Amino acid sequence: MSRYRPPRSAGTALITPEGEARMRAEFHELWHVRRPQVTQAVSEAAAQGDRSENAEYTYGKKMLREIDSRVRFLTKRLESLKVVSAQPSDPSKVYFGAWVSLEDEDGSESRYRIVGPDELDLKTHLISIDSPLARALLGKALDAEVRVQTPTGEKTWYITAIDY
Repeated sequence: MSRYRPPRSAGTALITPEGEARMRAEFHELWHVRRPQVTQAVSEAAAQGDRSENAEYTYGKKMLREIDSRVRFLTKRLESLKVVSAQPSDPSKVYFGAWVSLEDEDGSESRYRIVGPDELDLKTHLISIDSPLARALLGKALDAEVRVQTPTGEKTWYITAIDY
């Protein structure tokens, strides 16, 4: 069995201004803070002599590769993203960037924000625009019924509030 995995699709190229700021801050942290520190540590480890048995040197080089890989990804991704900062023309419907309050059949409430795939964070209730729930919510108005096929079966929610 091979270890090859096809590359993941990058997803929708949309991002909120907050998400872009977080990505730019991560890029700045990696490029201007972490990379110089790791480069300094690698050069100090290299000065100690035999590199084949030098764990600090080997680990530092690995860290540099990981940092450079992430920096390359962030650079390319930030170039291709479109920042959506304007509110939609019809704020009574669900579009990108909306906070949507939902109530399920049992009466339990939940609130999600529809964001780009790079901002996905379920702990803070940010769901990707590419997710099945977000796809079902897009374009719906207040009090609309939304049905989504989940792994446990079809689930129904009702939209109780939309905020931008």
